[in-house]
Amino acid sequence: MLLFVVSRILQALPVFLCVVLVAFVLFAFVGDPVLIMLGQNYTEAQRAATAHRLGLDQPLIIQYCRYVWATLHGEFGVSYRLSRPVAALLAERLPATAELAITATLLSVAVGVPLGVFTAVHRRRRVAGILLSICLVALSVPTFLLGTLLILVFSVGLHWLPSFGRGAVVHIGWWSTGLLTASGLRSLVLPAATLGLYQKSLITRLTRVEMLDALGTEHIRFARARGLPRRSIYVTHAGRNALVPIVTLAALQFGGVLAFSIVTESVFQWPGLGLLFIQSLGAADIPVLAAYLILTAAIFLTLNLAVDLSSTLIDPRLRSSLRGFPPARDR
Repeated sequence: MLLFVVSRILQALPVFLCVVLVAFVLFAFVGDPVLIMLGQNYTEAQRAATAHRLGLDQPLIIQYCRYVWATLHGEFGVSYRLSRPVAALLAERLPATAELAITATLLSVAVGVPLGVFTAVHRRRRVAGILLSICLVALSVPTFLLGTLLILVFSVGLHWLPSFGRGAVVHIGWWSTGLLTASGLRSLVLPAATLGLYQKSLITRLTRVEMLDALGTEHIRFARARGLPRRSIYVTHAGRNALVPIVTLAALQFGGVLAFSIVTESVFQWPGLGLLFIQSLGAADIPVLAAYLILTAAIFLTLNLAVDLSSTLIDPRLRSSLRGFPPARDR
């Protein structure tokens, strides 16, 4: 298992370095950081001093090596727009996006997996067809439109939930959470539902397909012939075979929400990474954009490693292949 983890990390390292290279190119060649920081009225002495302070007067290879070294130490420069360290901005916005992503993913899994199993087991019932039609509609509705409709119904019409913001938060060290306050929980409902509905629909349809495939295998027919309880057949035997792709999709969806919840955060003015990205994009804040790119790559590389490890723990055939044995085959 240790060799497996090390090999996956070594495979991810070139990808990460390529992303850092793209971020460096973005940082070095898009816009003029000296002009952005000093404005229009500056002297040549001020320009030279600022370029020297930023290391822009050195060869590109040295600038790239310094950028990689600083990135590995969590240093991404200073925001042009806010004149604050980018690492501090990311750490300030990360808790809001993380809580939103975790809540939306847990909600989608808790609802999507049971619905997928139900529509697979009772696929000939009319209610299963209705549920699948609702999932198809949810997949077709754009995120910004769904968020706007939820705001119109639950905020403007019923006055049940707030339409924007994160509510009151509690600081635990550097981490801020709204899960411990009533206004924070109420503010989380609409954006989490907006993100979770799309994910839930994907997980429902994938779970249904995987369960139908698993229920048609020989060992499931043999389990039925042995007279095993239906719960044991659906959950223990068929459900375990369908679990690996579901875990993979849920992890990738979590990474997608964590890194790309831009539209939802913009609609609800949620103070997370997505809103920071939109604000930085409008102001051409290159250090923030480059750091956001690197953070996104790190998130997906970490999630891919976690998915590989969880898959080996779920599927015995993958564990046996790691030990050097060929995977078991159906007879």
